[in-house]
Amino acid sequence: MTSSRLPGKVLLEAAGQSMLEHLVKRLQAVPSLNGIVLATTINKTDDQLEDLSKILGIDCYRGSENDVMNRVIGAGEFFCADVIVEITGDCPIIDPQIVEQVIRIFIANQYEYVSNAHVRSYPDGMDTQVFRLNTLKRSAAMTDDELDHEHVTLYIRNHPESFSQLHVVSPPETHWPELGLTLDESQDYELLKRIIEHFNSTNPLFSCRDVIKLLKQKPDWVAINKEVIRKGDS
Repeated sequence: MTSSRLPGKVLLEAAGQSMLEHLVKRLQAVPSLNGIVLATTINKTDDQLEDLSKILGIDCYRGSENDVMNRVIGAGEFFCADVIVEITGDCPIIDPQIVEQVIRIFIANQYEYVSNAHVRSYPDGMDTQVFRLNTLKRSAAMTDDELDHEHVTLYIRNHPESFSQLHVVSPPETHWPELGLTLDESQDYELLKRIIEHFNSTNPLFSCRDVIKLLKQKPDWVAINKEVIRKGDS
């Protein structure tokens, strides 16, 4: 709720529902997920997110605002997770099938970390990371760097010699790494709202491919957030 660029962004609405609701609805359509946990902060401003999680029927865990790594570890331990699928809260139109694909690749292989976000190929906003809780705990024990603890898997990604990893690359039809479909600034909200409301009545769980097909026909929409500068890693 205390986003520096767009405060309260996950509660902004499109088609009568908050961005967080749209995200949760999409994650509920991912077959391999056993549960969804909203890992938010202990800040008073995030009380309303905990309240919303109850309405949506998902679990909630609250931890440090800045040490996101230990917040995720705490959530994993509290809910007895083995494998964690990390999705950031600013990806309200993430494609459930892309999430499922990354999970299945992780399960079918012996890599410690599988992601489609480190090597940019999908539009920004389809980012999925999968790893075991024990892997994240091992990485946490190896670094005290504030940046590593702010960006949950940064240490893992920066040390492939210590953590085996696989980076999933988009097929040609969804390859558009310059396209921003994440909720960082007001321009992003305008674009995402248009996309959601375009599909909502006929295809509420629209895919990444559907979005790309739409936006290739609407260059004026693409221009809405083209100048937004993305910062950091999740």
